[in-house]
Amino acid sequence: MAAASWAGKSFDFTNWYGRTFWGVDNSKLATNETIFSIVSRLSNIMASLPIKLYHNYDTVINDAANVLINSPNHSMTSFEFMRNMETMRNEHGNAYALIERNIRGQVERITPMDPTYVEPVIEASTQEMWYKVLGNQKTFYFHNLDIIHLKHIVGAGGQKGINPIEVLKSTNSYDKAVRDFSLKEMESAPNSFVLKYKANIDREKREQVIEDFKRFYKENGGILFQEPGVEIDPIERKYVAADTFTSERITRSRVANVFNVPVTMLNDTEGQSYSSNEQLMLTFVQMTLIPIVRQYEQEFDRKLLTRKDREDGKYFKLSVGGLLRGDIKARTAFYHGGLRDGWLTRDEVRRWEDLPPKGGRADELLVSGDMYPLEMDPLERKGVRVNEQNAGSHED
Repeated sequence: MAAASWAGKSFDFTNWYGRTFWGVDNSKLATNETIFSIVSRLSNIMASLPIKLYHNYDTVINDAANVLINSPNHSMTSFEFMRNMETMRNEHGNAYALIERNIRGQVERITPMDPTYVEPVIEASTQEMWYKVLGNQKTFYFHNLDIIHLKHIVGAGGQKGINPIEVLKSTNSYDKAVRDFSLKEMESAPNSFVLKYKANIDREKREQVIEDFKRFYKENGGILFQEPGVEIDPIERKYVAADTFTSERITRSRVANVFNVPVTMLNDTEGQSYSSNEQLMLTFVQMTLIPIVRQYEQEFDRKLLTRKDREDGKYFKLSVGGLLRGDIKARTAFYHGGLRDGWLTRDEVRRWEDLPPKGGRADELLVSGDMYPLEMDPLERKGVRVNEQNAGSHED
């Protein structure tokens, strides 16, 4: 019944299933390993962030959350869907996914679409955004609430995100030219020599000398004997390793700037230095991930939840807290301060460390001193203190 609802007198979307343009062609990413590396990292990190639906700080589940979190469509897990969307966003500047609903209007599937077949347009009379999608035999239009659209920054007056790889086009061309030149120099320079003979020799004799020279060089592992009357001078190599290194460092810096990530994350040892991995991750989360995560959350809230859901306080959240946990020393200080100051419970700490909760007093907020319950009256605390001291003296 849900599939039948996508067919009518003037439209038929059922023949889209199995169409070749579903999915993404990642051929652009194979042109530069630096770009491939950074897109791969961003995509894997976004796909690894836990997605939860909250209702006033408590996790809940509904049809939309069940589809998004467990199985967005018949062919993908949530991890694959998120990684696919983030890869498209970074490769093309835009990522699109069709929200398919059943006859009750509930979310049933979320299917990524190749961005080269999708174009956002503005309807003249209502000024609402629609998405023009090329089908098998005709063009289809979807309202913006039925398309998840994730993008890079948008230019003035535009609706589509700017393609970061196109921004790096000149950088890629320069990097490729330097690599090609360096490779040719490395391949040709070691085997190039100048042979000088004291006497003139005819063409046939010259060819015999060259062949004998090449054979001797090959059979003796590059060792040459200079005969009397013959001078052998290797051609000076123009290739300098430092030139290639400098070019690669410049490329990494430009790619990092375009994708808005710390240069150090691309293993550039001459870039910015950080005193700890915690500081690096803090910079990465604040500068790079938070804007991306916020865009995902708002798209999911607006297009997967109903107005009533949002008014009731429901919202999707991608948790980045795990990236900021730091090392053992930093986490110990964080937990210790939270427990002693009364804004963390022991069970909350255990959940963050993937340990089972204990329940009972372990789920109470305590304050420093003798760790009284936070809700206890200060006068009662004094009484408890006196009783504990008396009990201790009796035991002695």
